[in-house]
Amino acid sequence: MAYKILFSDIDGTLLDAERTLSEKTIKVLSHLKYQFPIVLISSRMPIQMHYLQEKAGILGMPLIAYNGALVIDKDRKVLRSTEIPFSLCQQIVALNQQYTGGNLHISFYHFDEWYVPKADQWAQREERNTCTTPMVKTNQEVLSLWGSQNRGAHKLMLMGEEELVEAMWQVLQREMTGQLQLYRAKNTYIEITLQGVSKLTGIEAFLAHQKGISLGDAIAFGDNYNDQEMLQAVGLGVAVENARDEVKAVANDTTHHHKEDGVAHYLAKMFDIEL
Repeated sequence: MAYKILFSDIDGTLLDAERTLSEKTIKVLSHLKYQFPIVLISSRMPIQMHYLQEKAGILGMPLIAYNGALVIDKDRKVLRSTEIPFSLCQQIVALNQQYTGGNLHISFYHFDEWYVPKADQWAQREERNTCTTPMVKTNQEVLSLWGSQNRGAHKLMLMGEEELVEAMWQVLQREMTGQLQLYRAKNTYIEITLQGVSKLTGIEAFLAHQKGISLGDAIAFGDNYNDQEMLQAVGLGVAVENARDEVKAVANDTTHHHKEDGVAHYLAKMFDIEL
């Protein structure tokens, strides 16, 4: 089948052991960019994806950020923007104070803005992983800043020790059921978007603006729970070897570990590209 578009998750899928793009991956993507759109799809913010696009020679191509909450076309046109309403952001901060004494780190994200309450180990880890520097403001300062604008968050990320994260996970599921989409990629992280946001709905929002391309025309690569729906829905869903078992179960195929350039090897074989 002649596929017309490629979607790839970033962390744990496209990046190598050094959390960057390997030369093999760059070669394959640089080759394929002339055949069809290559769309990075991630829980990251746009600016955390731009430097990877530039490295791969695909800067300016569409991207899907925040697990589908923000969809941007190749001309930087916003096709979809779904925020957690300000009132829900307030409630999450209040629940953190009530149930963990405010000891969970909450990062606020809106488009290319990233606010951290302090430059702690969690902020520093994310900064290293994404090559992006946040702005430091307490959660209350962010809420005060956004309150007059009635601005919401494209994503909130809660980070902390495993027992605190587990406690907050249970609280959010109990207190805010049906309002939020919760992802727990690691035992020390909770990523939050508005209910109904997913990588699949982000792809659907993107394809609604593309002529002659359907889900069945798409190849997608992923590794984690937030990739599961996407891999199951597209024409060819491929899980890397390090993917969760549940993700592998719904994928059409698997490839090598992300540390072994699994995406590059799969595409090179599929499109006869010499590595």
